[in-house]
Amino acid sequence: MLTETPTTLEGVLERILYANEETAWSVVHVRVEGERDPVSATGNLLGVRTGERIRLSGTWEHSKKWGRQFKVDSYLTVRPTTKHGIEKYLASGLVEGIGAQMAKRIVAHFGDETLNVLEQTPQRLTEVEGIGPVRAARIDAAWAEQRAIKDVMIFLGEFGVTPAFAVRIFKRYGSKTIATVRSNPYQLALDVSGIGFKTADKIAVKLGLDRRAPARVEAGALHALMEASSDGHVFLPADELATRAAELLGVEPPLVQAALTTLVASCHARRDGDAVYLAPLFDAEVEAAGALLHFGPHSFEADVEDVIAKFEEDAGLTLGDTQREAVHAARHTRLLVITGGPGTGKTTLLKAILRLFETQKLMIHLAAPTGRAAKRMNETTGLEAKTIHRLLEFAPEDNAFVRNDDNPLETDVLIVDEASMIDVTLLADLMRAVPRHARVVFVGDVDQLPSVGPGSVLDDIIQSGRATVVRLETIFRQASASRIVTNAHRIIHGTPPDTRAATDELTDFYFIRRERPDNVLEAIEKVVLERIPKRFGLDPVDDVQILTPMHRGPLGAQAINRRLQALLNPRGAPFERGQTTYRVGDKVMQTKNDYDLSVFNGDLGRIAAVDEEEGTVDVVYDGRRVRYEKKTMDALVLAYACTIHKSQGSEYPAVVIPVSTQHYVMLHRNLLYTAVTRGKRLVVLVGSERALRLAVDNRREVRRYSRLAARLLAAPIV
Repeated sequence: MLTETPTTLEGVLERILYANEETAWSVVHVRVEGERDPVSATGNLLGVRTGERIRLSGTWEHSKKWGRQFKVDSYLTVRPTTKHGIEKYLASGLVEGIGAQMAKRIVAHFGDETLNVLEQTPQRLTEVEGIGPVRAARIDAAWAEQRAIKDVMIFLGEFGVTPAFAVRIFKRYGSKTIATVRSNPYQLALDVSGIGFKTADKIAVKLGLDRRAPARVEAGALHALMEASSDGHVFLPADELATRAAELLGVEPPLVQAALTTLVASCHARRDGDAVYLAPLFDAEVEAAGALLHFGPHSFEADVEDVIAKFEEDAGLTLGDTQREAVHAARHTRLLVITGGPGTGKTTLLKAILRLFETQKLMIHLAAPTGRAAKRMNETTGLEAKTIHRLLEFAPEDNAFVRNDDNPLETDVLIVDEASMIDVTLLADLMRAVPRHARVVFVGDVDQLPSVGPGSVLDDIIQSGRATVVRLETIFRQASASRIVTNAHRIIHGTPPDTRAATDELTDFYFIRRERPDNVLEAIEKVVLERIPKRFGLDPVDDVQILTPMHRGPLGAQAINRRLQALLNPRGAPFERGQTTYRVGDKVMQTKNDYDLSVFNGDLGRIAAVDEEEGTVDVVYDGRRVRYEKKTMDALVLAYACTIHKSQGSEYPAVVIPVSTQHYVMLHRNLLYTAVTRGKRLVVLVGSERALRLAVDNRREVRRYSRLAARLLAAPIV
């Protein structure tokens, strides 16, 4: 590669070919006067938008692979001066409320003075057809915000903060952003989701803060606790926390111990003997344990055998011995746990217990952590089921639940499915809202992946011995015909799945052997696009879900999504949101609960339409059309593939799972088991025998630091 001397270019940004969300490294095309073709420029182009006029400083490079490119060292935004440049600038989506057509009308009316009007006399926008006072005010506010955001992005860009995070920071602090960051950059780690200690520390170092400064050590200790909670721990032992933080900070452990005293005094952390908690996690664990202790033994009068007999007659089946014992147990306790793998009869048992409660005229509520799990619960029981957040009436404006100890649920029985997904914070919120006289039934598979959030709630409750626990282990005859079921049980017991080639007769479990990652991806493409639709009649988009252990990498969700988007939806009308290109027709997933739109974490839909003028996108979920504005679009991701963790609580007609040694760090038994049990009709593993064996052999039961079980054991039942 040959490099020329430093120089400066100026032109209009025509197209963003690539932009990395994490590093802001981008590849763009710039129309430069005197150049016949657009110039290809690369570098950290933080916050650039199509249509902007930019002045680039850098050097020309000549690469055998990419040809002549301009490597950018720095850039400045130059306001466009021509009508065409102004129109393209406004049409880029820079200002909410101005799309391509509206930009054309505004520039046609104001001409070269357009930007001056927006800056100085925005009330004149009402002179343009289609813009009333309300819309003019909205455009004015968006223009002012965009100008302020640009200043913040340039300031934060000096510290390597990406555009997406710069916007988040601006939303938190507004006009005080720059002053706040200068005074205490570590505040970012406390206040802004996704901004961690390392980012704040980079800023602090550039601002000249002493590495041994108390503010830095305290922030580092809090960061170590937050990282531990991200790994599932509710607390860390004080010595381990001091060691972790000291290594992170490059200081001596005694400095961290001193910082812990300050953090406890300021109520950012709590100490319980040798355990150090983030304050909210300590409060949640103590409160959850206290609430669970209220749900002890309690019986009501009922002829359980008569209820069972009538249920068996109506259902046309016979309950197993353990299932019968569980129905009797439901009469005697206010806290019941039902756990078991696929095919062991959890759903049948739940229906029988519901029949018992119904004979007592009890008010029953059903809930699950995710929307898809709640929907499945509704389909299997015929009763209404809600997400836990909707059941507790989450109020986004207050970031709190309406239902709590002052306003409890009006219920006699609460049944919660997929309980392995509940973390300690959600458990505390849930138990706070359950009246003391009620019964609680947790249903879940304790062998699946634990909750994404901190704690091991279901396992802790089981281990404490304070709940009546029913373990369903017998695979019923009908389920035993499924290789999905039998192989799932083989996996969780440490035995490799039966991967023998199937006969011509269709089965529900296949293993396709491929060694190299590129061959694995090729096989996945063929399976999804050709073999599954042809042999099973399943739609490759709506019915097939690829589940992968990791988000990044050649076989990660990001890479597979880009590839399958190109193959399954190549002709959909493209549009960009953030750094991702979407197409009309794309399969997408909602990644967080949105109670205004009634869409929930894990919901899958298809993009139906886009209105660039209004900045909206329509997504169809199970026949229901939902309209997203720009501010809510960041909750959507492409979903031809998703991580196994993201699939918890969901089921799909068919799942395809890459199993590669590239995923070595993630290959373990519970992960593979969870992925396999997501498939209802078909499971296809694609990968190497070695990777499969590694996953099955790796039990990796790293205990999470939690004292929920200990608190339940130590306290008397109230």
